[in-house]
Amino acid sequence: MKSLLLKTSFSILFIGLIYVLLSFSASFSEKLASSNWREIYSKPTSQWPKPTIDDGVQWQEFESLAIDTSYYDTMENPKVILGQLLFFDPKLSGSSQVSCSSCHDPELAWGDAREVSLGNDHLQGKRNTPSLYNIGARKSFFWDGRAATLEEQAQGPITAHHEMSMEPKNLAKKLKKIKGYPVLFQNAYGSSEITYEKILQSLAVFQKTILSKRSRFDAFMDGDYTQLSDQEIYGLHLFRTKARCMNCHSGKYLTDESFHNIGLTYYKREYEDLGLYTVTKKAEDVGKFRTPSLRDVLYTGPWMHNGLFDNITGIVNMYNSGMHMIDPDETEKIADPLFPKTDVLMQPLNLTDDEIVALVSFIKTLSGRQYKMERPQIPR
Repeated sequence: MKSLLLKTSFSILFIGLIYVLLSFSASFSEKLASSNWREIYSKPTSQWPKPTIDDGVQWQEFESLAIDTSYYDTMENPKVILGQLLFFDPKLSGSSQVSCSSCHDPELAWGDAREVSLGNDHLQGKRNTPSLYNIGARKSFFWDGRAATLEEQAQGPITAHHEMSMEPKNLAKKLKKIKGYPVLFQNAYGSSEITYEKILQSLAVFQKTILSKRSRFDAFMDGDYTQLSDQEIYGLHLFRTKARCMNCHSGKYLTDESFHNIGLTYYKREYEDLGLYTVTKKAEDVGKFRTPSLRDVLYTGPWMHNGLFDNITGIVNMYNSGMHMIDPDETEKIADPLFPKTDVLMQPLNLTDDEIVALVSFIKTLSGRQYKMERPQIPR
């Protein structure tokens, strides 16, 4: 009898809990339905409410991606054809086993879906491989911004021992021995001479063709206001206001192209990475990394410079905390001038669970259809 009563009590408690959760969810849905966020944002972006932006922050209004009507013509450009072949050709590596596409795989959103890169002799890098989507629009390259041009960027992995491990002086000589390449260079440059500089230039020209496809959010911005749900529109509003995201993620590509320490330096611990400081040697740059674009973010995980985070909701929860965990006091700053300081833009957000769900639902609308480029026939 006691067992029956106990089971009945648990059943009533469970049903009651389900009822409360459903009521809570319904209440939030009703709140969204009764709000005027859809009306407010069903207008051109010029009429949207101004976002919450800190003093001194340079930001840009969102801008939709245009439909690329010239893609197929662009891909017929001889320099693009050459650059594409070079990008996928493992002969650009010292071992002839690793290509640019080994880490920037079109099947994996032009990344590698690993925490950190894996290259020559199966050596691991220290940082996550950034996606190449819209790389032609970047103002600096690598997580620490150490390259200013796409040509410099291409040279980095080609020469790095743990990536492609190729001696620049040997690369042109190596390709000259491949029957198909002199013709390709002739078509692209009007001369069959193969040089290292032409190789880098061709890779850069090809990489500029790697573009995001339009997302539901682009269609929404262009006037198709049925593309986003009430929850996603509320997430858009939170992104622009309470969540403070536009302090760093604004404009067409949702990045400020700048560098910030968001509290993930791991100073003097496992995974330590001093970021921009390794390039500038300025103490104020310790732990700063380039702000990634949020275009196609749904496909480009794992995230952050170290690739340690594979859950978008978890990342939003992390930002919600404010991330100020190891800020130095005055004594520590004097004793250790390199002690990293989390960016002042990082503040506790006080987002509720429902607001986090709405924010994540909006962030997911920033990813369009993936174009999985076929691998070309490499010259032999």
